[in-house]
Formats: sequence, structure tokens, C-alpha cells
Amino acid sequence: MCGIVGYTGPRQAAPLLLEGLKRLEYRGYDSAGIALVDAGRIEVHKAPGKIGVLEKQLGASLPTGHCGIAHTRWATHGAPNTVNAHPHTDCGGTLALIHNGIIENAGVLRTVLVQRGHVFRSETDTEVLAHLIEEVLGKGGTLVEAVAGALNQVEGTYGIAVISTREPDTLVAARKGSPLLVAIGSGENFVASDASAVLAHTRSVVYLDDGEIAVVRPGDYRILDLGTVEKEKAVTRVDWDLATIERGGHAHFMLKEIMEQPESLRNTLRGRLLEEEGTARLGGLNLTDEQLLLVNRIVFTACGTSWHAALIGEYMMEELARIPSEVEYASEFRYRNPIVDERTLVVGISQSGETADTLAALREAKRRGARTLGLVNVVGSTIAREVDGGIYVHAGPEIGVASTKAFTSQIAALALLTLKMGRLRALSILQGREVVRSLAKLPELVERVLAKAPEVERIAERMMRAANVLYLGRGYNFPVALEGALKLKEISYIHAEGYPAAEMKHGPIALIDDLMPVVFIAPKDAVYQKVVSNIEEVKARGGRVMAVVTEGDTGVTRLADHKVEVPETLDLLTPVLTVLPLQLLAYYIAVRRGCNVDQPRNLAKSVTVE
Repeated sequence: MCGIVGYTGPRQAAPLLLEGLKRLEYRGYDSAGIALVDAGRIEVHKAPGKIGVLEKQLGASLPTGHCGIAHTRWATHGAPNTVNAHPHTDCGGTLALIHNGIIENAGVLRTVLVQRGHVFRSETDTEVLAHLIEEVLGKGGTLVEAVAGALNQVEGTYGIAVISTREPDTLVAARKGSPLLVAIGSGENFVASDASAVLAHTRSVVYLDDGEIAVVRPGDYRILDLGTVEKEKAVTRVDWDLATIERGGHAHFMLKEIMEQPESLRNTLRGRLLEEEGTARLGGLNLTDEQLLLVNRIVFTACGTSWHAALIGEYMMEELARIPSEVEYASEFRYRNPIVDERTLVVGISQSGETADTLAALREAKRRGARTLGLVNVVGSTIAREVDGGIYVHAGPEIGVASTKAFTSQIAALALLTLKMGRLRALSILQGREVVRSLAKLPELVERVLAKAPEVERIAERMMRAANVLYLGRGYNFPVALEGALKLKEISYIHAEGYPAAEMKHGPIALIDDLMPVVFIAPKDAVYQKVVSNIEEVKARGGRVMAVVTEGDTGVTRLADHKVEVPETLDLLTPVLTVLPLQLLAYYIAVRRGCNVDQPRNLAKSVTVE
């Protein structure tokens, strides 16, 4: 989940590399570094903290050189300090390397290399790679041959970029489990973790697959396998531009992305709603209706916010399509000896399409004979390329570490999948048309909720000093309680927990007093009266209640200390609306507490290591 960018071409590399790092900082911001080949030597600069610290250290006189690499780190092995920051070099300082991933046999390799006279300077697993490449390079051959020889000895995951004084205009990049691409310019080329780093210069990219190496020079590039056999790879054009990854006048990316949700939902739904037939058009599934009818069980697998979306998908699928469904943490799925077969549909949900655990879960499901679908936001991502079919959510780039618009688009995409599966089974055409019409109205309803942001901001002022917050919901809105609690924890560092409202009596009620806010998600749905009873229980114990309610509600309103109203919609679609005040609440509380909203401590956007 670290950020990697490299450049080779006629221009001075340092300004381009620093620009790319800034666009990748959401991937990790524990430390940063840059290395350039110049006049027969490699110059390395590193600093702990965010990229601004490195920039300040470099000052106005940037290092020179036309070929270089740069890295922003999310620490795995070793503390986030200058010594452990990337790039790492070999003993002689003739090559430099940056790395995203974990080398699992680093300890064994380090011991062997030390015995052979190599001197290590850091605690990282990455430095092992630099010395291993040096060892192989010393036996003769090209840089790419040395990289391939070294990688054939390692176990674990990696996305790497390497430069050497022996081939001063060459970048060698390789991947296994960590995303990497080659970006093709005019007389210049780049490597990067994702396209955001290079969009200012080119939209033509080649995505590397596991076990592939790229040899990149100013005028050309080659893609090889680990046996250094050349391969043909398609060039992909990135279909979003630089403006979509800028803040657009908003104070933070998170706020921008919250406010973009009407448009992101329109993009998710566009061209997919068939009102007359009461169903959804999903051409990317790559499964015929006959094959979909053979599915007798669905397993959703995901992590974090995507896991919460998966829970909503489970509820939808069982209610409307009557297909037994379950949700698995991707990080546990492949270690549980899961029971799946050719009639099981495994749906992996990931904003980035690169989440290591979700990718591993899908691979395990395929190995066991299940059909796999990916529900991802990033076109060309690894999950999108490896699954049998899937749905792009088309939410647009999401830079804020705390996911917002991707979550609501995932819910909409899951509703489309449910609609498709339901109409093939038990869902009538009249029911299908009702779902289609309700989905079509969602963007407008979302706009109405987001207009209430000033109300939420005032509530945040009253809640910002809380030490603990309890989030409670039932039915479709239990996952919303989980998501609301996660958002508050992620960006404000206030401890929060989400529970099914009825479970409050099985322990959490002991925590309730007049200092602990309780957030209820209480729209007028099938379990509304039950939630009202739970609110009464909290109020009887002096609890302070903030409630998300349906417009015109009186039952909850008379009990709540604070409320935010949302429009009425179908029960299964209420999470799209009820989560919005909770996103805003977390944002405004974090801002008032002085937290770094877009880059919360210890977190990174895309989790590409286990």
C-alpha cells in the first residue's frame, strides 16, 4: 500500500517524481524518499513523515538526473524513520530500490547475505532485495536478469522499481501481489503504483500482472516474465482526467467525495436500469441467465467499508432473490477451508480492486471451482482482471482514505445485482419496476440529504468532545451503524462501536450515561417500532440520542436530542441515505478536533499487504 513512482526521459526527474508522490500520498505517509542516477552515481534523499518534510529537506536545489524513483511509505517492517525509509541501496551504492509488499523469507535471506559480507543499514525486509540483486548482478548479466534472479529467490509480495548506475537510463519494475503499471509518454516513460501519479503526463498505461517484469527506457519498454521471456501486453487508456483527483475548492478530499455522491450514484446506475422489464442490464457479469439460475448460494467477501456494503448485499439478496447468502471477511476466508463449489457464486468487493485479502479469497474460491465476480471501482485493477466477470461501480477516483462515495455506489451496484438475480427467480415484474424507479430517484434524494450538512455540522459541535459513541441500527441499517462507527474511529480517533439495536441489552447498555452519545439509525422501515423501543431504553438511562429519521417522523423526534431527516425510499435502499449524515458527522467532528481528515494516522487507502 506504499506509493511508487519512477521516471526515465529527457526531463529532470526530481520535480516529476515529487509531483507523483504527492498524488500517491494517500497510499502511505509514514516517510518518503527519492533516488536519481546522475553522473555515474546514485543520489538518495529520505525523510520521515509526509512528503512535505522531504520537500523541505531538498529545498529549492533539487537533485539532478533524468532517471529516478520515489516512494511514500506505509510502514510494515521497521519504524517509520529516515533509515527505514525507501529507497534502499546495495553495499556499493550502485543501485537503489523501492518496494511495496512484504518479503516473507527476508530473515533467512538476510542471514545468508550477512554471512557473505553484505552490510545492512535498516530493519526493513526491502533492503534484502537490494542486496540480493547486488549479489546476482555481481555474477554478470543485465539489470533485468539480476532482478529476475533475485525475485526467483524470494517469498511474499512485491511491487518494486529499481535503478542502477550500470544502466543509467533504465527502470526495472516487477510485481507480485502489489499493483504496478507502466505509463507510456512521448519520448519518456513512467512506472507507478496507480495512474493518479502520472495522469498529468499520459493516460496510456500497461498494467503488470503477477510474475511480470518491465524494462523501461525513455524511448521504449518491454514486458517479460520471471524467466525473462518477452510478452505482449495491451495498452489501456485511463478514462478519467486530472481534475477528478483534485479537491475542487473543498477543504478536504473526503468532503469533496461526500458531496460527489449524487453524481457517483448516477454513474453507477447509468445505462443499467430497465424499467419496462423491471430488471438491470449487467453485461460485465459474463454469465448467461441459465448459468445464474444454477447458482444456489452466494458468498460475499470483502474488508472494511466494503464488508459493510457486503452485509447489505446479503440482506438484499436473501429478501428479493431468495438465494442463501453469507458474508465473509476476506482475511479469514482462505484460511477457513471454505465450502464452495461450482454452484457457489463468490462476489469480491473492493474499492481499489487491489485489496490483498480480497484478491486472495477470490483466487481460493476459483481454485475450489466457484464462479467469481468482482465489484470494484478501479478499471484495470487486479481483481477486475482475474475474476470471471463483475460490475464496475464507476464512482470515480476516491482519494480520501475513509471511503464514502464508493460505499454508496457499492450498495447501488449490489441492488442492481440483486434485481437481476431476483427477476430470474421470485421477484415479480411489478416489484422489479418499483425497485428500478426507486433506484432512479436515489441521486436526487441524496442531494436533499447533503443539503442538510449545516445541521450535521451543528450536531458535530455538540458531540466532538465525546470519548465513546455507540451506533445502533436494525435490519438494513445495522451495517450502516457499523459503517458510521468505523468512519468516526478512522478520522476522529474517537472510540465508537456499531451494534444491532437489540443487542444493546446484551452488554453495551452498561456503558450508557449522560456523557455517551448514542446514534440511532431509525428510518420508518419494517423494524421502526422496535428501534423506537430501543431509544426509549437509552433515554431511560440518561443517554444522549442523535437519530437519523425519515422526514416527518414524530415517534423518534420526540425522544431524540438531535435528529437529521432523510427522505423515504424502499427499505433496502435506505442505507444509501442514512449513511450520509454519519459520513458528515465523522467529517465535521474530525475537523473540529484538528485531525488530518484525508490522511488519518496509521491508515492507507489501499491495503495491498496481509
